[in-house]
Amino acid sequence: MSNYLGIEFGSTRIKAVVIDDNFTPRSAGDYVWKSDFTDGVWTYSLDEAFEGLRKALSETDTADIAAAGISAMMHGYLAFDTEWNLLVPFRTWQNTMTAQAASDLTGLLDFNIPQRWSIAHLYQAILNNEEYISRIAHITTLAGYVHYKLTGVNALGIGD
Repeated sequence: MSNYLGIEFGSTRIKAVVIDDNFTPRSAGDYVWKSDFTDGVWTYSLDEAFEGLRKALSETDTADIAAAGISAMMHGYLAFDTEWNLLVPFRTWQNTMTAQAASDLTGLLDFNIPQRWSIAHLYQAILNNEEYISRIAHITTLAGYVHYKLTGVNALGIGD
């Protein structure tokens, strides 16, 4: 019988659960965390994200894992340079600093672009002429970053 690991980075908890072929939970662990309002930005510490993951995994039995899935807050903004150095703190879905960008993009694309979407954060940073913009090699979400750190593959899921 194989086991499968699910990892979730939610807004208030980081969770890990192992299920078997019959979808029966075998073990689970979690870590409580919260966002911080720092310098006018709602953010989470990426160091704490991985501390929480280690804690959640330490409470699970990871023997015989056949596959793993990662889920995380899919909205927000993480901007990196070519060496994967974070250029500004993680801007979460909670931020409402992107009203102008969301409105402009919605009009330009004739499609509703919510403030929490990564593209709204990126475009607002461009509109604000933030100093790091020229150094961006790629942007991603928390889900994409965790996936990259665990697998070495820079990929996003549908909806990210």
